[in-house]
Amino acid sequence: MDYQGTLDWMFAQLPMYQRQGASAYKIDLTNTVKLASYLDNPESRFKSIHVAGTNGKGSTSHMLASILQESGYKVGLYTSPHLKDFRERIRINGEMISEAYVVNFIRSHKQYFEVNQLSFFEMTVGLAFRYFADSQVDVVLVEVGLGGRLDSTNIITPAISVITNIGLDHTQFLGNTLPEIASEKAGIIKKNVPVVIGRTTVETKKVFRDKALSLQSDIFFASDYVGNVFDTDLKGDYQKENVKTVLQTISVLQDRGWDIREQDVRNGLSKVVNNTGLLGRWQILQDSPKVICDTAHNEDGLQLVMEQLSSESYDKLHIVLGVVNDKDLKGILPLFPIHATYYFAKPEIVRGLDEEILKKEALKFNLKGESYTSVKSAYKTALQLASEDDLVYVGGSTFVVAEII
Repeated sequence: MDYQGTLDWMFAQLPMYQRQGASAYKIDLTNTVKLASYLDNPESRFKSIHVAGTNGKGSTSHMLASILQESGYKVGLYTSPHLKDFRERIRINGEMISEAYVVNFIRSHKQYFEVNQLSFFEMTVGLAFRYFADSQVDVVLVEVGLGGRLDSTNIITPAISVITNIGLDHTQFLGNTLPEIASEKAGIIKKNVPVVIGRTTVETKKVFRDKALSLQSDIFFASDYVGNVFDTDLKGDYQKENVKTVLQTISVLQDRGWDIREQDVRNGLSKVVNNTGLLGRWQILQDSPKVICDTAHNEDGLQLVMEQLSSESYDKLHIVLGVVNDKDLKGILPLFPIHATYYFAKPEIVRGLDEEILKKEALKFNLKGESYTSVKSAYKTALQLASEDDLVYVGGSTFVVAEII
């Protein structure tokens, strides 16, 4: 198989949460542990930093990776999902894994994957960890895919764990309350491994403290960070919170002997996009009319993004909106502004919510507009109807942003 054929096989043969939903969510780590053993436990051959959270874990992982690159480390970065190219998930110092490595890895282990019926995510974790080990990286930033305790990445023993925040998302898997979800995220905390916590509530803070205490793990909170705060090239207002989490994490690593200078921190935060290739976080695609896209897709994330959108200046607001079919519409639709023209579209994935259903549900919250057969046609129409002084926002789902970016 060539590269495209390999990807087609991966996506067609194996269940994947991002495309299928609940049927792809595994309830234990048995397959991943077996796979790691089969691959000679590559995760034991590099240092790692494990990052979980409802929102901000991708941005946080990329910022940490950029800082460590500026510090001279050879840095692996494992994130999900991707926007344009599967290889975005697996990078070293900002460079994506080669097509050849992906093809050779799948070809070499395809029989094992089929016999053991591995999920897309389990297989991809194995690919990433083996690639990082073979490439002799110094450290890998490992972003949790879903939850924490039962996520396939949770076979690592990191140098430090990071939990950005807790919000109500994926409740069908993680629980219906913040403490329940916090408990799942806290599953990445390991014995005697320090953990940094970003935003907390009284309820979630207790969950994290109790878990860390039971494992004799030092716990640090971003709210307690007292050092210098630096700007980042990531433009969303919500990044201010992520930056403090990153800086607290770097402070803990410095105290434990990691060679990271203040100038490395400053440079790393200012060059995140260039160093890592991060896309889709309050990304400005053009200026006239101004077009902004953001991958925020749950109540917690969209609330922050809509607050920032309300501070923008424009004549008219156009919103290209699409979501997946398990999204809590009653939770997210009230967050969107009434005074906007909407372009409803279905993301081009199996789990995409039909545009007519979205239009009908949105009207219940006085969000008015037309439906379109594709995200691209909705976006094209929005650009055609927008004047130079208007603003076009594209979002609601990572998959919507992926189609226009």
